[in-house]
Amino acid sequence: MNLLFPGSFDPPHRGHLDLIHRAAALCELLVVGVAVNPDKQHCLSPERRVELLTGECAGLTNVRVVTYRGATITFAKERGLDAIVRGLRNANDLELEQAMAQVNRANGVDTLLLTCDSAHLHLSSKLVRLVAQAGLPLDTLVTPRVAAALAQIKAG
Repeated sequence: MNLLFPGSFDPPHRGHLDLIHRAAALCELLVVGVAVNPDKQHCLSPERRVELLTGECAGLTNVRVVTYRGATITFAKERGLDAIVRGLRNANDLELEQAMAQVNRANGVDTLLLTCDSAHLHLSSKLVRLVAQAGLPLDTLVTPRVAAALAQIKAG
């Protein structure tokens, strides 16, 4: 089975990495798709996000990190991927992801929903950006590699 784990990963945090490791253990190939949305202002460039995720996934031989534009379902189908992996933190995530899973399935791609590890339930990229902007410690939220990238932005 070949899976897609899509997201903005802006920035990638420990919750993302936990899901990547767990999903990679379930499949032959896991494509981590870094979504590029030119209408959104990102903290990190798509290239930097790919670089960071590639570094964090270096030990996972079945993981490929790439950027994509446009609809996730279209990207998954073009790449011949069997299913989309999404993480669930809470009931709000479940409601949204169930709706998207129905759309994906109607278009020929299933969705696998993985519950987040309880240690990461509070994590979101928005929270990481806010903590970084406030100059607070990031070690429980992101890896040292990502913290260094965020520090470079702040030093600007």
